[in-house]
Amino acid sequence: MDNTYFTVEQVSELLSLHPKTVQRYIREGKLRATKIGKGWRIAGHDLSVFTENAPEIPQKSAENATGVTVSAVADITVRGKDEAIRIMTSLSAALNSKPSGYGPSSLHTQYIESSAIVRVTLWGGARFTAVMMDAIAALTDNNEMSDHDDGIRF
Repeated sequence: MDNTYFTVEQVSELLSLHPKTVQRYIREGKLRATKIGKGWRIAGHDLSVFTENAPEIPQKSAENATGVTVSAVADITVRGKDEAIRIMTSLSAALNSKPSGYGPSSLHTQYIESSAIVRVTLWGGARFTAVMMDAIAALTDNNEMSDHDDGIRF
């Protein structure tokens, strides 16, 4: 029987997760752990079972094998709510259709009506971020595209 135990910090490093995410998995009962003193300990067997049954754990991809991740925030001036919705919907569609080889990524959009801007927050590999920035440029360049061609291509 394997008597190897890991701390939350060790598990977070092994799985490339934030320690608070590991603690949340423990709290939600997704990852079995034992409280020893003030800290949690995860048995090697329980960690193995967890990783086999947890598809939401991001696996390192070829894109991020170099350890390069990029984050960016873009504020896009819009002429109204309809344009804001068009931009946010197009960017969300681009994120949902990205190839899996681009690795883990995230996109958050927010329409700030009082400032007439759409705030876009991106995080991911360099290729993913570059493509999304190109998409933002295409969506905001009124001279080169119509309302029906979003110009987003992976």
